[in-house]
Amino acid sequence: MLCKAMKPTNKLCEANAMIDSEFCFTHNPEMQEAKKAAILKGGLASKRNINPLPAFEISDNKSVVGLLAQVINEVREGRIDLRVANCIGYLSGHLMKAMEIAELEERVENIEKVLKL
Repeated sequence: MLCKAMKPTNKLCEANAMIDSEFCFTHNPEMQEAKKAAILKGGLASKRNINPLPAFEISDNKSVVGLLAQVINEVREGRIDLRVANCIGYLSGHLMKAMEIAELEERVENIEKVLKL
């Protein structure tokens, strides 16, 4: 059975109702104290990564591509948290840009050295 509560958007909640209730945990008036305790507990919970991944050596763009391929496969297999995968993808993009800039700077330095001779 679904929750009978109406959202502020005038739509039904559609969450599963609790056993012997017409409402879900969030909307059940009898659960307000438990809801407050759950919110407080969630806010106090540790935000550290409870499932750390092994280190992955990244030395060039090819290794970033390898990492992304591995993460994509782990997402497809359901072995990695989507938030972690999203973060890895985001940071990989920044890393590749930084590596490209570093490579360009090195090439410019080498050209400048040759021109000064």
